[in-house]
Amino acid sequence: MPQKVRIALDAMGGDIGASVVIPGAAISLGRHPDTEFLLFGDSKQIETQLAKLPALKAASRVVHTDVAIAMDDKPSQALRRGRKTSSMWLAIDAVKKGEADAVVSAGNTGALMAMARFNLRTLPGIDRPAIAAVWPTMRGESVVLDLGATIGGDAHHLTALAVMGSAMARVLFDLERPTVGLLNIGVEEVKGVEQVRAAADMLRTLNLPQLEFIGFTEGDGISKGSADVIVTEGFTGNIALKAAEGTARQIGEYLRSAMSRTWSSRIGYLFARGAFKALRDKMDPRKLNGGVFLGLNGVVVKSHGGTDSDGFAYAVDVGYEMVRFDLLNKINQTLNRDSGALTPAVQGVLS
Repeated sequence: MPQKVRIALDAMGGDIGASVVIPGAAISLGRHPDTEFLLFGDSKQIETQLAKLPALKAASRVVHTDVAIAMDDKPSQALRRGRKTSSMWLAIDAVKKGEADAVVSAGNTGALMAMARFNLRTLPGIDRPAIAAVWPTMRGESVVLDLGATIGGDAHHLTALAVMGSAMARVLFDLERPTVGLLNIGVEEVKGVEQVRAAADMLRTLNLPQLEFIGFTEGDGISKGSADVIVTEGFTGNIALKAAEGTARQIGEYLRSAMSRTWSSRIGYLFARGAFKALRDKMDPRKLNGGVFLGLNGVVVKSHGGTDSDGFAYAVDVGYEMVRFDLLNKINQTLNRDSGALTPAVQGVLS
């Protein structure tokens, strides 16, 4: 029998906390019965939810703490106030101690990154981790990073993101040399801010063996799937993610409104409801939930703070899959192998 996948949950993280996290864990458990959970947070709130979910209760252990990181806490404040006592810290620490294989949190992104970096440390050659996610596109899927871990970044940072993203794409998509595009306001070489143009020059000059740099891609190139990996810094990446989610919801509302406007449209919906269900499932923004912190010595998954239990379940699924298929180790091995083969100039990019 395969070994259980042990997932630590920050039960107090997110806009709502345990009332979303615990039901979300139960949904994921239904899909992956070989999961065990460590639940960190206010035991009274957690147990109230577990009382409704006997299967999850049997697969869980609760660790009480009454300290939770607020969504508006600054990372430095969170480290000072919540280090070693908060639900977020304790969940991360469970991974460091080997008590859990992955941690999932919907809490404060900056605090989660600061605590994860402080506790788990980064891989050799990686200065600043990134949030990476698999993004559905018109031609399949792409890896997009950074989705909000680090705000801003120079050419060296963007180049390091390209290396990390290509390693993830090689493992997930079984590609020998993934294509990589830099997100920009145009495809012309003169467009964009200086650091993006400088990163493009660097990637062209280095001509890295593990990726094929195709130049700039505009915002619509993400949904088109213009590259296997789309690279941008965290500020722009997070805006792109939230804009895509909002657009999906907007189109869904338009469809619902149009389908209920007249009797003929309602009848038409009855005949085409299978197609509309497939479209709704494809556009469900909750399925985008669950970004992986690349570059750390451990599996850390960030869920959107405002998601519902179904959305949180998808983030837990990401953690499960990273562990069950050993994806993080494979990505790290790829990074380490490539770093050893690179020239000193490229190693400088990653340090």
